[in-house]
Amino acid sequence: MFKRKFNLKEKGTQVTSWLSSFLSKQRLLILVSSAVGLLSGLVAVLIKHLTFSIQTLLGGGYISNYHNAYYFIFPLFGLIIVYLFSKFILKKDIGQGISTTLYSISRRKGFMRRFQNYASIITAPITLGFGGSAGLEAPTVVSSAALSTSLSKYLSLTQTSRTLLIGCAAAGAMSSIFQAPIAGIIFAIEIFSLDLTLASMIPLLVASVSSILTSYFFFGTDIILHTQLENAFEVSEVPFYIALGIFTAISSIIFTKVYIYTFKTFNTIKYKFNRIVIGGVILSGILFFVPQVYGEGYETVNELLAGDHAFLASNRFFQDLNVTWMVILFLLVLVIFKMIATSVTIAAGGIGGIFAPVLFIGSMIGHSYALIINALSITKTPLSVSQFTLVGMAGLMAGVMHAPLTAIFLIAEITSGYSLFIPLMITAAISYVITSQFQPNSVYTMELAERGDLVTHNKDQAVLTLMDIQQVVEDNFEVLNDEMNLGQIVSEGVVKSKRNIFPVVDKDYIFQGIILLDDIRTIMFDKTLYEEVKVSDLMQNAPDIIDLNECKMRDIMKKFQDTGAWNLPVVRDKKYVGFISKSKLLTAYRQKLIEVTV
Repeated sequence: MFKRKFNLKEKGTQVTSWLSSFLSKQRLLILVSSAVGLLSGLVAVLIKHLTFSIQTLLGGGYISNYHNAYYFIFPLFGLIIVYLFSKFILKKDIGQGISTTLYSISRRKGFMRRFQNYASIITAPITLGFGGSAGLEAPTVVSSAALSTSLSKYLSLTQTSRTLLIGCAAAGAMSSIFQAPIAGIIFAIEIFSLDLTLASMIPLLVASVSSILTSYFFFGTDIILHTQLENAFEVSEVPFYIALGIFTAISSIIFTKVYIYTFKTFNTIKYKFNRIVIGGVILSGILFFVPQVYGEGYETVNELLAGDHAFLASNRFFQDLNVTWMVILFLLVLVIFKMIATSVTIAAGGIGGIFAPVLFIGSMIGHSYALIINALSITKTPLSVSQFTLVGMAGLMAGVMHAPLTAIFLIAEITSGYSLFIPLMITAAISYVITSQFQPNSVYTMELAERGDLVTHNKDQAVLTLMDIQQVVEDNFEVLNDEMNLGQIVSEGVVKSKRNIFPVVDKDYIFQGIILLDDIRTIMFDKTLYEEVKVSDLMQNAPDIIDLNECKMRDIMKKFQDTGAWNLPVVRDKKYVGFISKSKLLTAYRQKLIEVTV
């Protein structure tokens, strides 16, 4: 019997009471992480199965087999169904993928909304099954993370534990989808900024293993990407991998700009239904001419890895398979239209992620790059096209998602070996370094970073982001009106207050300034001045003002540092709210630091 170390707050059920009677906190987390991994695996299986079922129902498999009179309008139908489900059944905005989960960590204390347990499981298969050009990875992560937070809430776990279990859900989801447990763990650490400690590593490992075993049970050893490395890495190829890293970095920047621009453009459309219709029409038009951008696109990627260009036969404009430059041209066309199709699918209201599209685009870039080098006969021996296809995927993933380690280990694991490790490191590192210079944040985190809601590996920044401003605002100050005289200041303020600072407001409660006890100490007992001296004679400007509508915690810290003040007034819409004291702020910071490092 283990020593009891961790008492659960909720003891209303036999399960929680039994667990708390003999499990320590760490052992309980390990047990719960295994359950989270199982749930993640089941979610991955369910989403994949539902998507495949819809695709089969609509066209018997590949979109190229659909009747031309019908298949190009399917994406519009899919987006409309998702819109109707969100508006009339959920009556809530589902939100977009990983960003929603990251926001829950930074601003909702690790809690996700209950409808997120199942919303993506329903809407993502509809979006992709009807022809949306996106990935299933993000919806799987979101649903798994939501289920983990529901379990955490049921067991009354701490915020730190909830955050760790969200990481476990992400690791489990990726491990199950790609059957790559190490990449799943690294994905959780890189994307969700988890601390790499023994206390966090064991639950992540358990969740990843639990999830991949679930995947093996349903799918066996069959994986999404099929490839077998034939050629060993040669030092003479290093310059080409360096150049590929540069090209994937440029492509990453372009993809991110296209993605963000598309979102901003669609956000200018007033009504959501209009976004759906416009996005559906654009997507349908793209799929009619370039059907290969349909869905996740893994079938096309596998054909590239096998060196098979038969998918060109389904396109009327690129059917000369014997011309290498025609193949290269078509692959570059696919890159452009996949970027647009994915951006439009998600911006218009479809539910999906960018993980699969990034792999798709990266494979096209790496494949066409190798074909160009070989066609120009630059090297004595031809480059391995399949190897550059794989490395291109890693390069784009490192650039777009700012996750170079995930990119390296994912490709290394799905190739069942590490013979590509050096090329992967070269290309992924170069792509990430170049991209991060122009775009400091990934597609997942760009909006959150702009709002100051992003938790990063920077411990100080993470603590500031997780702190709740409302909890450090004090309102036990006696408020003075700007029309008061000295007598009223003494009777209404000094006599009643235990503080030495008094906020001044006008009749609309708009903050005007402050009066310090030191400002009136020498005259407050002189009754001859009670009617003569007014608030305006004593009031001074505050050293600085904290606006709740604009200031984040890091801004508040900087204001205290710059002004040297011990108290700063807080306003919202120019109206007085309270004060924040430096001492309380530092105490709250210390407490949050303890919480996130336990």
